[in-house]
Amino acid sequence: MEKFISEHLIGQEVDVYCGCNDKFRGKVVACADGVLTLETDKDVYTHVSVEKIVALWKKDQPWFKK
Repeated sequence: MEKFISEHLIGQEVDVYCGCNDKFRGKVVACADGVLTLETDKDVYTHVSVEKIVALWKKDQPWFKK
């Protein structure tokens, strides 16, 4: 998944689902060494373990609820 994110989603706004109530949203700014880095607000970053990601998709899909 790390390679896919690095090649196709850098700079994209995404929603990330890690199971249960663990959901993240932000702009993909990096994906390396098993860590996905999302910019959630201006200069605020969230780091997510790639191995914990169940699914991710481009932001604002009609079936996704925050």
